[in-house]
Amino acid sequence: MNDLIIDLGFISIKWYSVLILLGIIMSYFYIVSRAKKSSINKEDIIDIFFWTIVIGIFGARIYYVIFNIEYYVNNLLDIFMVWNGGLAIHGGIIFGIITCIYMCKKKNINVYDIFDIFAPALIFSQGIGRWGNFFNQEAYGSITTRIFLEKLHIPKFIINNMYINGNYYHPTFLYESIFCFIGLVILIIYAKTNYKRGNIFGIYLIWYGLLRIFIEYLRVDSLMIFNVKAAYIISIIMIVVGIFIIRRKDEKRIWSNNYW
Repeated sequence: MNDLIIDLGFISIKWYSVLILLGIIMSYFYIVSRAKKSSINKEDIIDIFFWTIVIGIFGARIYYVIFNIEYYVNNLLDIFMVWNGGLAIHGGIIFGIITCIYMCKKKNINVYDIFDIFAPALIFSQGIGRWGNFFNQEAYGSITTRIFLEKLHIPKFIINNMYINGNYYHPTFLYESIFCFIGLVILIIYAKTNYKRGNIFGIYLIWYGLLRIFIEYLRVDSLMIFNVKAAYIISIIMIVVGIFIIRRKDEKRIWSNNYW
């Protein structure tokens, strides 16, 4: 499977970059559609979205570079080559949350309202972006067999691309992508109920935290903190924060169900 869409010699475009960009564009249109129905100024929501994306991508890259510092300290220019892969979603989430909190305080907007708008868009873009790992042949799981993969009834082109250096591997990118889309459906269905402000974001944190623990159990290229997978630690924190948000006392959401 070729990781390039176009290669003209002097310029090349990779699937990884295009899929990340596609996720951002789709998220933008989703958020704009929600912004039109909200009581929050549309321009403020778009402004927060813009800076969250910019700082989030920066954070995703910095997070990855820090955990691979021994390589990048000797290859400084490679730090800027994000089209080759190396964006850690947990870093993006952390920096994105910090950016949202700062922007909401600056604009005097309830941060949970923004989190609730952004959460479905985020998990949707994650589901799309994971396919970039497929084309880069990265973020895959442990060794398995072709027979096992065929029993999952997944397309042959995916199975064939999971044959790397003489072995078949679990397509963890696919597992995560599917469950991200399932999570999106759950968030949208829940959003149509009479729910509490912030709960959509809380459910996202719990869902993705649990999902990522499962994925990291299978992955062989995890970022490590000493002998522990960093994603385990961050995922557990996400789950705890998500539970705290859902269980906290707060007013009911002021927007009608028609908002969704």
